Amino acid sequence: MTQLFRDARSGEAFAAPLAAPDDFAGWREQARRLVSADVPPDRVAWQVPGEGGEDLFAGAGKAMRLPAPRDDAPQPRVPRAFLDLAGKAALHSDPQRFSLLYRLLWRLQTRPGLMEDGADDDVRRLAMLARTVRRDIHKMRAFVRFRVIEDEDGERYVAWFEPEHHILRANAAFFVNRFTQMKWTILTPQGSLDWDGQTLREGPPAARGDAPAQDAAEDLWKTYYGSIFNPARLKIGAMLKEMPRRYWKNMPEAALIPELVAGAQAREARMVETGAALFTESRPDSLEAIAAGISACTRCPIGCNGTRAVAGEGRADAALMIVGEQPGDSEEQQGRPFVGPAGQVLRSHLAGAGIDPGQAWLTNAVKHFKFVLRAPSKRRLHQNPSAREIDTCRWWVESERLLVRPKMVLALGASAARSVLGKTVSVQKVRGLPQRLDDGAELWITTHPSYLLRLDEGARAGEEARFAADLAAAGARLRDLA
Repeated sequence: MTQLFRDARSGEAFAAPLAAPDDFAGWREQARRLVSADVPPDRVAWQVPGEGGEDLFAGAGKAMRLPAPRDDAPQPRVPRAFLDLAGKAALHSDPQRFSLLYRLLWRLQTRPGLMEDGADDDVRRLAMLARTVRRDIHKMRAFVRFRVIEDEDGERYVAWFEPEHHILRANAAFFVNRFTQMKWTILTPQGSLDWDGQTLREGPPAARGDAPAQDAAEDLWKTYYGSIFNPARLKIGAMLKEMPRRYWKNMPEAALIPELVAGAQAREARMVETGAALFTESRPDSLEAIAAGISACTRCPIGCNGTRAVAGEGRADAALMIVGEQPGDSEEQQGRPFVGPAGQVLRSHLAGAGIDPGQAWLTNAVKHFKFVLRAPSKRRLHQNPSAREIDTCRWWVESERLLVRPKMVLALGASAARSVLGKTVSVQKVRGLPQRLDDGAELWITTHPSYLLRLDEGARAGEEARFAADLAAAGARLRDLA
């Protein structure tokens, strides 16, 4: 394409055409030369096919060559952080994206540490554009749904997707690597990709009607999706954030979502009842009998994984019962609850709240350690128990509470709260708000101390203060109940 430039030192304007909306390589090549020629950002307009731009060229004269770099001009330099973000931001649909990139490039020549200034408007804007593009790339990978058609070469899989940004080429390698053995086509309003098993080709923009609306496999896929839908883990806000409604029309399983959401509460209740129905014998008459019972319990997969059951411990007539999620690696090895890193955090904060753990009953929602082995060290890594596993083990927790008869139950985290209430609640919404249980005891819910251990130093201080405040409030109330 013809490039139109004028002498930078005269204050006149320059046009810098790009070959395509995602032409980061072209931008980078031209930007280097413009910086070396002392062309400031306000004298450059980046012209992108199909996008409007600043009209700096009204009445412009004849086309001129790109101004030569200064003889003493150093090679433009930028930190890796800029290149990483700029490559993604260049794919954004914002018509000012290339102007932003050049402005930052220009400023970086005199402020090498600019990218470390998180309060700078240009740096923040660049990070936001890159973050939005990464999210769009992820959505395409997650929500493309292929449908099979028959053509002269046999089966071909065709998908329709509507990206918000110029990410089609950026995602090409992902789909080639993932579906190497398939013949497939991805159609979008921006262009198309076609893979015949050996060669990837780009094609023109397409319309929604060019893609098949359904295929014979969709009923099977809907059946599978309905069977794995877990109502106990349903969080509608989080679901819509990760799977916005704009993608639903291209996903066969989305037709099931309204019905599944509407019936989630009833399905969750049936799951709890199923867990309780596994126990047909009478309840144990002592805490020792519970300890013996959980050691032999194999009613869920965790009980069959070969680990040692960890029974509750403490005062049999305690006014306070503390329920965690499950034993960890240290607890399983020692056979005692709350002796690992999270337990140490808990005991420290209990002391700060004036609560003596030696006067409480300590137990967990799940009695065995659920884990996966991390290769190659074979280190055992914690896995969250499923709702069904919690509901199965809830019978033991209820049996403990019936024998101890605490005046207060402190549930640490969502799994512990479910084991007491029989339903999932949002810890952040109910923490610090006491609830009355059927037997008259008060339930207090807060986060699990292991959550604090997973935070970085910046976030941990605030969350530790909230955790300490929750325990202080519960401790004060416990003294009132005594």
